[in-house]
Amino acid sequence: MLQNIRDNSQSWISKVVIGAVVLVMALFGFDGIVNLASNSQDAAEVNGEVISKVELERAVERQRRALYQQLGNQFDESLIDDKLLREAALKGLIERSVLIQAARDGKMDLAPQALDQLILQEPAFQLEGKFNAQRFDQLISQSGMNRQSFRDSMTQDVLLNQLRLGVGASDFSTGKEVRELAALEQQKRDFALHVIKADSSAITPSDDEVKAYFEAHKAEFMSPEQVVVNYLSLNKAHYFDQVEITEEALEELYRQQIANLGEQRRAAHILVEVGELNDDQAKAKLEAVQERLNKGEDFAALAKELSDDKGSATDGGDLGYAGTGVYDPEFEKALYALGADEVSQPVRTEFGWHLIKLLGVQAAEVPTLEALRPQLEQELKNSEVEKLFVEGSRQLESFAYESSDLQQPAEELGLKVETSAAFTRNGGEGVLANPQVARAAFSQEVLEEGANSSLIELDADTVLVLRVKEHLKPKQQKLEDVSTAIADLLKQEQANEQAKAAADALLAKLEAGEAANVAWEETKAGTRMQEGVNPQVLQVVFRQAKPEAGKPVYTQAVLGSGDVVVIRVDAVTEGEVELASEEQAMFQRYLASRNGQQTFEAYRNALQSTAEVEKF
Repeated sequence: MLQNIRDNSQSWISKVVIGAVVLVMALFGFDGIVNLASNSQDAAEVNGEVISKVELERAVERQRRALYQQLGNQFDESLIDDKLLREAALKGLIERSVLIQAARDGKMDLAPQALDQLILQEPAFQLEGKFNAQRFDQLISQSGMNRQSFRDSMTQDVLLNQLRLGVGASDFSTGKEVRELAALEQQKRDFALHVIKADSSAITPSDDEVKAYFEAHKAEFMSPEQVVVNYLSLNKAHYFDQVEITEEALEELYRQQIANLGEQRRAAHILVEVGELNDDQAKAKLEAVQERLNKGEDFAALAKELSDDKGSATDGGDLGYAGTGVYDPEFEKALYALGADEVSQPVRTEFGWHLIKLLGVQAAEVPTLEALRPQLEQELKNSEVEKLFVEGSRQLESFAYESSDLQQPAEELGLKVETSAAFTRNGGEGVLANPQVARAAFSQEVLEEGANSSLIELDADTVLVLRVKEHLKPKQQKLEDVSTAIADLLKQEQANEQAKAAADALLAKLEAGEAANVAWEETKAGTRMQEGVNPQVLQVVFRQAKPEAGKPVYTQAVLGSGDVVVIRVDAVTEGEVELASEEQAMFQRYLASRNGQQTFEAYRNALQSTAEVEKF
């Protein structure tokens, strides 16, 4: 493959590319080339703000994973149109960008300290009820983010929620709307049902009918496209027997572990922000709070009344327990200088001026080396295995890229070339059930060009490369192999048609006022949630017009089974409009929420229509 690259560099294609560059230089100069490349990393621009291709690729992959999680084994990669998926992802990013810009234009914001509180109080980032920085880093890294990108994303989510609430919560409902909705919701109907079964038991399609259907639908009766692949899988378990732990390494890790077992301190604070107030004014305001504390007023009560950190103010300024490295350095320095229940002097940080109170200290218990030995041995082994696995994965990818088969990479890394059973674009079994495997196997590079795949990460412990051994293209199935399935299909279709024709004939009679000797299943004062009645049928019942002059209204509903339900609506009883206060409040909340959603949707559409969007 590397030699092919070298050969192609001397080909006519490279000469055409060089010629094009020379032409651009001649016509537009060096700036022309720069401008041509300037948008190479951009997917779109929204009101002057750029959406990068990296962001787009992440969004596409998130949508693909969401589809897989939603559909599970029914997920068919071959049915996914990459172009449509990319367009949908880009549309979502553009809509998000427009809304975030609107939120910022509306002066909506999230203070850094409020974001800190959201992160510290998030249960997913806690161990035993306390924020754990290591767990936080681990979870966000699994989402492909670092601390800053996570904070940016979380801030954007809060801004979007503020905007949605700001627009949607401004809506309301009138008393008339509430009464009308309540009347509809509590409406009752007298109706009767007659079910005509789609019975296929007495139907036997002829051989000619089966053959005619087969001839007309041959494209539907093809064997699925399949591949057989050779593959190499590399798992961390491959390296465990190669790792030996020395006593020196164990003791060193133990020393590091106990050195990190610092105490946890529970802090509370009162914050005065610098913004609308200048620095001197903010400090003076905090000093006034300090005087009230010195006169005996309660710290928690003052925090609730005066602190600008609204996230902690409701809890009396309580920030919970945290170790070192969580707070601003100046804040932390002052906190660790306090004794129990002491309050600091005013402390300046990037967020403003603080009074800090130490509520409690949790001292660390230092376990012995023997108590930690199993844990430390496993940690050291995992660390060494991780290094070997990362290096082995890099080597596997490199060898596979440079080799024309998988035998050389297998020999270099001590692996065994395995051969799969034939599988479709839906994937195979075991490690081949991962949708990335089918996607790679059926890619143009692997399937048509005969190359080894790039490295496929199945999970945190396993990687894989593959190449196609055999491509089984779709073949026309024989009539005798599918005749039974066709006969069953024709039986159901004919049964459905017969049931529909019988329902149509019965409806014609009933609407003409003719007598019809049928058995009706009657329901008196039925509700929209009537038990024992198919919800699909209930929807049809309550969509019908009110019967006039005692003349029933007739209609029908075709069910997924092919059965047809003939429906007779006899009477409508309007719902009660006298509502208890709890019921009225419930209807008002529902209407306000629905109206708010519609208002926000209209607002979003208006923003979209006026946004300046350029796609690259």
